[in-house]
Formats: sequence, structure tokens, C-alpha cells
Amino acid sequence: MMMMMKKKEGSLLRIIIAVTLTLLFCLLTADSEVRCIESERHALLNFKQHLEDPSNRLASWTAAAASDVDCCDWIGVVCDNRTGHVLQLHLTTFYPLYDELTTDGAQYEAQLQTYERSVFGGKINPSLLDLKHLIYLDLSYNDFGGTHIPKFLGSMGSLRYLNLSQAGFGGLIPHQLGNLSNLQYLDLGFNYYDLHAKNLQWLSGLPLLHNLDLSYANLSQASNWLQEINKLPSLSELRLSDCALSGFIPPPIPSSINFSSLTTLDLSHNNFENTSILFWVVGLHNLVSLDLSDNWFLGPIPVHLQNLTSLRHLDLYWNKFNSSIPNWLYSFSHLEFLNLGYNNLQGRISSAIGNLTSAISIDLSSNELEGKVPRSLGSLCKLREIRLSYHNRGQEISEIFERGQEISEIFESLSSCVSNGLEILEMDGAQLSGHLTDELGKFKNLVILFLGYNSISGPIPLSIGNLSSLRSLYLESNQINGTLPQSFGLLSKLESLNIGLNMLEGVVLEVHFANLMRLETLVASQNRLTLEVSDNWTPPFQLNTLVLGSWNLGSKFPSWLYSQKQLLSLDISNAGIIDAVPPWFWNLSSQFRYLNISHNQIYGKIPQIPLILSYDAIIDASSNNFTGPLPCISSNVSFLDLSNNLLSGSISHFLCYKMNESKFMEFLNLGKNLLSGKISNCWMKWQSLFVLKLENNNFTGKIPASIGSLINLQSLHLYNNKFFGKLLSLLKNCTDLFTIDIGKNEFDGSIPKWIGHRLSSLKILSLHSNNFYGQIPDELCALTSLQILDLSHNKLFGSIPKCVNNFSTMARNHNSNYPIFFPVSQIEVSYYRPFESELLVIKGKSLEYSTTLQLVNIIDLSNNNLSGEIPKEVASLQGLQSLNLSFNILTGRIPENIGDMRSLESIDFSINQLSGKIPQSMSSLTFLSQLNLSNNKLIGRIPSSTQLQSLNASSFFGNKLCGPPLTDNCTIHFVKPNIENKWGKDFGGQMVDWFFVSMALGFVVGFWVVVGPLLWNKQWRILYFQFLDHLGYKLGGVVTQTW
Repeated sequence: MMMMMKKKEGSLLRIIIAVTLTLLFCLLTADSEVRCIESERHALLNFKQHLEDPSNRLASWTAAAASDVDCCDWIGVVCDNRTGHVLQLHLTTFYPLYDELTTDGAQYEAQLQTYERSVFGGKINPSLLDLKHLIYLDLSYNDFGGTHIPKFLGSMGSLRYLNLSQAGFGGLIPHQLGNLSNLQYLDLGFNYYDLHAKNLQWLSGLPLLHNLDLSYANLSQASNWLQEINKLPSLSELRLSDCALSGFIPPPIPSSINFSSLTTLDLSHNNFENTSILFWVVGLHNLVSLDLSDNWFLGPIPVHLQNLTSLRHLDLYWNKFNSSIPNWLYSFSHLEFLNLGYNNLQGRISSAIGNLTSAISIDLSSNELEGKVPRSLGSLCKLREIRLSYHNRGQEISEIFERGQEISEIFESLSSCVSNGLEILEMDGAQLSGHLTDELGKFKNLVILFLGYNSISGPIPLSIGNLSSLRSLYLESNQINGTLPQSFGLLSKLESLNIGLNMLEGVVLEVHFANLMRLETLVASQNRLTLEVSDNWTPPFQLNTLVLGSWNLGSKFPSWLYSQKQLLSLDISNAGIIDAVPPWFWNLSSQFRYLNISHNQIYGKIPQIPLILSYDAIIDASSNNFTGPLPCISSNVSFLDLSNNLLSGSISHFLCYKMNESKFMEFLNLGKNLLSGKISNCWMKWQSLFVLKLENNNFTGKIPASIGSLINLQSLHLYNNKFFGKLLSLLKNCTDLFTIDIGKNEFDGSIPKWIGHRLSSLKILSLHSNNFYGQIPDELCALTSLQILDLSHNKLFGSIPKCVNNFSTMARNHNSNYPIFFPVSQIEVSYYRPFESELLVIKGKSLEYSTTLQLVNIIDLSNNNLSGEIPKEVASLQGLQSLNLSFNILTGRIPENIGDMRSLESIDFSINQLSGKIPQSMSSLTFLSQLNLSNNKLIGRIPSSTQLQSLNASSFFGNKLCGPPLTDNCTIHFVKPNIENKWGKDFGGQMVDWFFVSMALGFVVGFWVVVGPLLWNKQWRILYFQFLDHLGYKLGGVVTQTW
């Protein structure tokens, strides 16, 4: 019986196996015969027909007979193996990812160009609706040119995955997407064509959604965004970066959060200010990644974040948190990436930072932290990235770490276990000092090392050659000295090197560059290095940036530059070159974005440069010996400096070149040349100009009316030419001007009243040595930003306005420490920033100010016909450093409160008619080093002070003054002689002393013959002194031109 049962069981088992194998065979056979559905194939072909495919990526999508083509084999198409229905469309375009640690720059550029040639465009055909079973649609990283997201996508009910990110869609997000009830993944992020939503109510129809990305979509009108997202209970990833979200959440505010399963939250790049908006984040205990960077959060880091102990990624970068780093943060043992950079965090970094044992990347850069870097940082053996740099964001400079912390101490503390894995170390601007030691060579995996803008001194150690992985090395702006070690030549992966602004010296040879085949950027300016290479040297690299300013490159123009075919930025300024520029170099110029060959002795003519590929190109060939006419320059050049050369001839062909094209020029400096002739009326196409400098040439004639079309002009320099006419009236529309320097010309007319209101940004107004006449208008006092006012050597009359106390910048004791940069928006080369400059006469000396111009406050009204009293209001200008009112006909007393002007260094009131005593308060002017009160009607004793008594006695001549530094010590003044006239007694007091009579007669005759007419006739007196003044001025000009 048992045997029978076993036989039956065996037979049954064999039957089951046979049936199973038969079914499996049938299934396999069926699979081999399944092909795509014909209707779906036609749908795909119709979809392709409206798609732009510049690289023909969809070549496999053909309309051949169905028997020959299976659409399931087409690129990007995935079908169901059983039914043949199209399930997925993968039509994304590969966008190259850039990793600063591993990506090759040249390779990345090539990949980027390939990407740009491969993106799909065109329109999305509704034929997709025929793909009834489509569950996956990816059109990301394409460019549909701002077309709207098709509404019909909301009818594709089977979709579970929809990715339209960075695909060039725009307009209103269709609410029909809320009909996709099966959708689990929705990515509409980073569409840069004003994609927006008025509300997010449509999200309530997506209950299965677990990934949502609306980054860069404008949600400013969707004020109830939190309430609507709270209806998505399955949500695990939420990305709302750069959505214009603010802190306002209208009621009803949710009392609890339904999407507590959230693991990733990105609210970066929004407008949140108050951390109370984050109340709902407290309950997200499963949160692994939190990004709140680039918002406006104020105050301390929110304490309720301490409950998010599962965090691995915390990014609070670029906010305004101003507390210390909270102690609870150091207990996040799972934290791998911590970014607190660019805040206002204060206090010290606790040694408890050593508790972040999982940390891979720590960024505390650009805060106001103090103290030393704790040694416990060196115990974080998983660390790959340390960023502790300090970059000033416009506020006053403060210290990030304790001044003078030794760089060797940093390397020593990190060398125990961090050195083996550390890839990025950024500590530029961290107040480091001391020497680089051979300890540096232990960090063999370093890829990026930034130590610039510190006080590191000593030589670069030879062990630098051990950093075989190094790709970027920035040591700029330190005090590093000695020679450049030849071991630099071993850094075969080096791509970017900046050692500029140091004290390196000695000779650089070919061996220094022997293996630098990947080098693309070399910045080494402002050192004392000499390059010695053979005439036929061909560098192993192809640079795109080369900055060797202030090197000694030899007297010949460097011929090895011929090999650098990819050069975009070149600076060989002040390099000792005494040669003509070879023709092949000018042929390369079309590719330059930045070219600086200034401050050499390069000679010859500059050829025409009609083609510059970069629309914001910078060319500086100033301070050389170039001759000949001005070259015609491409309209794409934004910055051109040909000043201080020997260029001659007219400017007309230059200005009027290609008048059918708009000029992108923002900065034009042709000053200090031999240019001549009239200025053509061709300024209409130069409306991008911010800066125009034509000073110190031989231009003549009137300025054409078209200069008034330069509505963006901010700095105008026409000093020392032979222009005439009424210029100021042409500048009425140039309302952004902050510098007008038109001194030493022959302009005339009155100073218009509208200047004070229309040119309210003026800092510098220099009209000296022209023929301006009339009164100084009171409206000029509206120029509250004015720092330099020079109206000297004109024909102005009337009184000095009493409203001068409105010059509020002059009233401040301290101006900005930042130089006045020329306002050229296109200049992006960080190592090249041109300064505003001005030739000023202070303390009797003519000096050119540039980097310190922002610190100068002066008023010069000398050599006019101004009358009346010096207004007492002038004493409120406590930041004024020089005040010159000489050679006028001012009367009255020197203001008694002149001692309030504590910053005054120079005063010149000479050759006026001032009377009374020198105010005692003048003795408190402790900075005063130049004073001239000569030739007035001042009387009495000179006030006693160290400053006044140390001045030259000639400063007080021509008055009735006494006391040091004059030899008259005031002791014999007003003493009545005690001598009786005995003859007067005998003759009733009528006896005459003829000696005194004859002396008096002689004085009277001499006075009336020589001096009397000048005193009697006021007009003669004025003309006489003006004649002497102008005669002296002309003689001075002749002497200057002779020399």
C-alpha cells in the first residue's frame, strides 16, 4: 500500500513538472513574438515629427514597415515584455556633471558643447495620449524654449514618474497635473522661463506622491503652499529651492504635519527671515537632509533643530545667523556634511567639534569666529573637506581666527589621521602666519589648497612636489619669499596656480614647468621673478589665463606666447619689454577677453582690431611708447585704456567707426597722448560708456551736443585741453555723473543751478582754470556727496554760499576706506580693478590721487572775484582737509569757530581783505601743516600753538601781526614816548619838530604817487592784483611746458 502511494506521488510530481515546463516554454515563445503595438508606434513617430533633434539621436525611430521595425528597440523606449505596450520614455539629455575634485576642465568643456548640440526642442505632440500604459516620462535637460507644459499630460492617468526638470518650460503650471492620481515622482525644477503657479491646490490629487521638486518655479502667489503640501502623506523628498517663498503663511496654519516620513527638505534660495516659519520642521524626525541656505534667517541658529538627530546633511549657508555655534550641534554624530558658511556666527569653535565623527565636509567660512582652530578637528578621520576661509562681504574687515595662528600648527594637528584623506583645505583670509613646513608634503591626497590672503612667510617647501593629486593651489597675497622650488614641476595634475602678490624672487626656468601639462591658469604677478627660457621654448601646457605682471620677461616680446592658442586672459604688464609687438600676437588678440600689456616700453603702431569675439573684452595698453593714429576697435570691447602713449592725430575715425553698430564700451581712456583736432558728433552709439577720459591732449573746439546722449556716464575727464563753449548745459541728462573734471580748458558760461539736483551723485567737481563767470549758485549745496570742489582760476563773483554746511560728506571725519573704483560692470577679472584718479593741488603741490582719493575732502575757490565774508557755516565741514580761498576780495573776520575743522591740513586765505584777529581756536588745528594768511588786514598777536609757531613766517606777511614765528614779539606796540617838548612849553606848545614834519611829508608824497591810486580806485586795485596773479600763473605754465 505504501509502495502504491509513493508511485502515485511520484507520477503527480512528474506531471506538475511537465506542465510547468510546458507553460514556461509557451511564455518564452510568446515573449519572443511580442512586438510593440502598431498604434503606439505611430504615436511615437508623430511625437518625433514635432520634436527638434539637432544631433539625430532618434535615428532609430523610423517609419519603415512594421514587420521590419520594433519600436521597443528604439532608443529611449521601454516596453512591457508580455504585452508590448510602451511603458517608459527616457528622453533626457545627459548634462555633464562638474566635480571640482575629479572633473577635467577641457573634457568638461567638450562635454558641455556636446550637450548643447544634443538637446531636444520643438513641441510636445498630443500623440503621447495614445500611449495608454505609459508610466514613466523623462524629458529633463532639454530646451523647449519657454513653451508651456502641455495640459494634456494631466490625462495620462497611468503616469507614475514625470520628470520635466531643466527642460526649458515656462508659463503657468497646469492644474491638470493634479489628475495624475498614480503619480509618485514629479520634478518640474529649474525651468528658467518664468514657470509659476498661482496656487498648489492641484497637489491634493496626488496622494501617492513621494518625490516633489518645484525648484525655481515662482510660488510667490501660492501663499498656502504649506497647507497644500501637508496633504501629501507619502512625501519623502521635497525640493522648493528658489521659489520666491516668504515667511507669511495664511491661516489655517496646520497644527500637525502629515508628511512625517520626509527625509529630504530643500528650502534654499528663498526669502525666509524669521526662523519661526520652521516650526513644522521640528516633527520631521526622519529628516536626513535639510537645506536652508541662501535665505534671510536672522538671530541664533534655531534651537528646535536639535531634535533632528538623524541629519546627515545640514546646509545653513549664506544667511544672517549671528549667534555662536550651538553646543547641541556638536552632538550630531551622524552628520556628514555641515555648511554654516557666510553667516555672522561669532565666538570660538568648540573642541567638541571632535564629536562629529561621521563628518566628511565642514564649511565654516566667512563668519566672524575667533580663537584658534581646535586640535580636535584633526581627530575626524573621515574628513575630506575643510573650509575655514574668510571673505569680506562688504562689511568692515574683522578677524575670523586669532591673528597670527601658525600655519604649521594647523598642519600638525591635521597630520595624525586627516592628512591621508583630506582633499580640500581652504583657509584663505584666515589670519594665518608662520612658515610653510615640510609637513605639507604629508597631505598627498590634497586636490585643492587655498591659503591666500594671510601673513604666511618664508619659502615654499620642497615637499610641495609630493602633492601629486593637487589641482588648485592658491597662495596669493602672503609674504612668501625665497625662490620658486623646482619641485613645482612635479605637480602633473595641477590646473590652477596663483602665487601672486608675494615676495618671491630669483629665476624661473623651464624645469619649473616640466610636467605641468594640465596647467590652465597661472597667476604669479607682483613678485620679483625673472623668467629665463630659450628662444625656441614651447611650454608643455595650454593656458587660458596667464598673469605675470611685474615679472622680468626680458627686453624682447616673449615669443613662446605664440604656442598658447587657447589664451583668453593675458597680463604681462610692467615686465621690462622694450620691443615692438609681433604681428602674430595681434592676430591672437581676437580671442582675448582680457589683455594687459601696460607699463612697458613697447613701441610701434597699434593695428586695427576690428574683431574681438568676447563681447566684454578688456584691453589695457597704457603707459607705453605706441605711436601713430588711434586704431579702430571692435564694438565688443568694453574696456580700452591707451593712455600715456604717443598716439597722435584725430579721434574722429575712432569714434565714428561702424556707426551702424552699438558700442559695448564702458570704459575709454585716451588721456595723456598727443591727440588733436575737434571731437566728432558721433557719441550716439556710445551709450554704454561709464567712464570717458580724454585729459592731457590737444583737443580743440566745442564738445558736440551728442555727448549728452551718454546717459550712463559716471566719470568725465577732459582736463588740460583747448575745449571751449558751454559744456555743462549738455550734461543735463547725464544724471549718474559722480566725477566732472574739465579743468584747464576755455569753457565759459555760468554754473547752472540744476547741477545740485540733477547730478546729485557728484563726488568730484573740478572746473578750475576756465572762464566760468557769475555767482556760485546756492543750489550747489544740494551735492551732499561732494568731496572735491575746485572752482579756482575762473571769473566768479559774489559771496560764498552760506549753505556749504550741507556738504555732508565733507562734514564727516571718516570717509570709506574703500577706493573709488571705476564703475565698469563687465569687469570680472578679480585681479584687475581700475581706480578713479584726480590731479589735485594740496599744500601748494600738485599730486595725483587714486587709491586714496576716497579719503580726500577739499574746497578750492581761489583766484576769483569772490567778495563778502567767509561764512561761519564752513566750520561745520569737520572732514575738510584743504581750504583755499586765496586771491579773492573777501572781507570781514576769519570765522571764530574755524578750530572745529579738526581735519584741516592746509589753509590758504592769502591776498584778500580779511581783518580782525586770528581766531584763538585756530591753535587747536593739530593737523595743520600749511597756512597762508599773508597780504590781508589782520592785526594782533598770532595765537600760541606748536602748529602755528612751527610755520614759516611768510605765512603772516603783509598784515599787522606780531608774535612767533614773526620777529616782532609784540612788546613795542602802542608804547607812548615819555619825552617832553621843552620848546613847546616855551612857545605855548606850538613849537614844531621839523624832522618829523619832513618825514611825514615824504610819506604822504610817496603814498599818493605810488600807492594812493590803488587805494583810491577799487576797480584799479582789483585789476592790478588780478594782473599780477594771472601774470604769475601764465609764467608758471610756460615754465611747466618748458620742462
